[in-house]
Amino acid sequence: MVHSFLLIGQSNAAGRGFLTEAEPLDICGGRLKVLRNGLWVNMFRPVNPDRYSSGVCFAESFAREYACAHKETAVGIIPCADGGTQISQWMPGEILFDNAVNCAKLAMHTSVIKGILWHQGENDCFEEKYALYAERFKRVMDGMRTALGCPDLPIIIGGLGGFLANFEKYPDVARNYVRINEILRQLGEGYPYCAFASAEGLGANPDNLHFNTEALEEFGVRYYRAYEGLAIVSDQNEIGCEFHERTAMELL
Repeated sequence: MVHSFLLIGQSNAAGRGFLTEAEPLDICGGRLKVLRNGLWVNMFRPVNPDRYSSGVCFAESFAREYACAHKETAVGIIPCADGGTQISQWMPGEILFDNAVNCAKLAMHTSVIKGILWHQGENDCFEEKYALYAERFKRVMDGMRTALGCPDLPIIIGGLGGFLANFEKYPDVARNYVRINEILRQLGEGYPYCAFASAEGLGANPDNLHFNTEALEEFGVRYYRAYEGLAIVSDQNEIGCEFHERTAMELL
C-alpha cells in the first residue's frame, strides 16, 4: 500500500537546497517513492524537477518521518510545485490547478492520498496581493478537495522564512512576508483539517529567498509533526482518500 501526498506551491515547495550539501538520500529500503509518468519509482533527487535549479526539498524528510511511523506502508510524493508562482495561478480552472488534480487522480489509482503539502506566499507579499491571500487559499483548497472527492483531506502549510527580511531584490517581500506568515498561521488554526508548520529559525541559501539544505531537512520534520498532530486531533485512525469506482465516475 502506498500513502501519497500532493506537493504544491512555489520554489520553496519544489526545493532549492543545494545537492552538494545533502547527505545521501535514505529511501527507507525502497519505501520512499515519487510519481513519475504515473508510476511509483524509488525516490531520487530532485524530487520536484520544475527548474534547472531544483534541488533538495522538504518532502524528502517528511516522507522519511512518515515511513518511520508507518512501517507497513510506502510513502509517495506527487510533485507538482512550480517556482515563482502566485496563488492566483493555483486557482480552480488554472493550468497548475488542473495539472495537480490530474496527477493526484492518477496517483489515487495506485495509492491512498493522505494529504496536501503546500508552501507558497513569497510571490504574494506585494501590497496589492497579500490582503487577498486567505480568500484565494480557501478557493484553491476547497477546489482541490472537491475535485478529488476528499472533503476532509488534510493540508499542511509551511511558514515563510524569516530570512526574507534580508531579501533585497523586492522590498515588498522583505516588508510584508510577516503579513503572509500571520495569514498562513491563522489558516492553519482555522481552516478545516489544516495545520501550520513554522519556519522560525530556519536558514537560507545566499539569496535570502530559498531555504538551505539543512533547513529543508528540519522543515520536513516540522511538516510531519504538524501532520501527526492534525491526525491526532481529528480523532480518526485513518485520514485521507482512496480512489474507487464511484469516485472515478463522479470525477470524469
